[in-house]
Amino acid sequence: MLASISPLELSALLANTPPIDQIGTLERIARIQARSIKGAAKLQGLRMALSMIDLTTLEGKDTPAKVRQLCYKAQHLHDQAADLPIVAAVCVYPTMVGVAKQALGNSGIKVASVSTAFPSGQAPFEVKKLDTLYALDNGADEIDMVISRGRFLAGDYQFVYDEIAAIKALCGAARLKVIFETGELDSLDQVRKISDLAIAAGADFIKTSTGKIQPAATFPVVLTMLGAIKDHYDKTGQMIGMKPAGGISSSKLALQHLLLVKEVLGEAWLSNEWYRFGASSLANDLLMQYQKQLTGKYQSAAYFSID
Repeated sequence: MLASISPLELSALLANTPPIDQIGTLERIARIQARSIKGAAKLQGLRMALSMIDLTTLEGKDTPAKVRQLCYKAQHLHDQAADLPIVAAVCVYPTMVGVAKQALGNSGIKVASVSTAFPSGQAPFEVKKLDTLYALDNGADEIDMVISRGRFLAGDYQFVYDEIAAIKALCGAARLKVIFETGELDSLDQVRKISDLAIAAGADFIKTSTGKIQPAATFPVVLTMLGAIKDHYDKTGQMIGMKPAGGISSSKLALQHLLLVKEVLGEAWLSNEWYRFGASSLANDLLMQYQKQLTGKYQSAAYFSID
């Protein structure tokens, strides 16, 4: 891997990372969480959230049949509800990319693949490179890579930068989401630092978590990452996407996240081109709430497919 930024330049970049005011962060989040969304606005928000989901299965027991079933659900969220959107993407391991690609066909749903020794990131770069290339060669539209958290926490920022930049160079037209695993980071200041580093290294999206470690997509973490995206946009005019993942399983939380995005970044980010939810169970809760808004009655979870 060849560095595309010198250690001196990287040090200067990270020296300008602003400290995070934790009290201010919590107060701002509390104001968002106190808001209520009702009626037509709630229906619009539920539909928007559905369209932003990366429907995900990342288990050792994943089989081709399970992935095909998930791809079917991605295209048919609830056939009893007319005119529902489709999800943004299906996210799988590299070995299942080909299965998902075939199952989704011309649906318009992207195939995202985790890579770089997901979820731990503990592998030599050559292994991470092959992992990524395997997913791309099988048709992945998006790559969700994990950073080397151990190297980041040890202060080896140049290594982490170079690794992200090298994976980005492999991606070509595929969009790169960089996963921080924020539950393993020590502070919001660290979250802001890795956000700035990843954006500088070429991330198209920054993503909170693998979903394997808790805490994951907490509101303070997400607000900190959104702040990095906003500051970058204000300086460069370049939009960067955001993907919270892990722990967002209810419609209420999803709608609060959308309020946060609108307040910090503006309406331009309220599309699945720039905002995603990494989720498996969220879709069903959104569907249940959507049907409640339409009919006035709650439906049983048994009426919705698990996969």
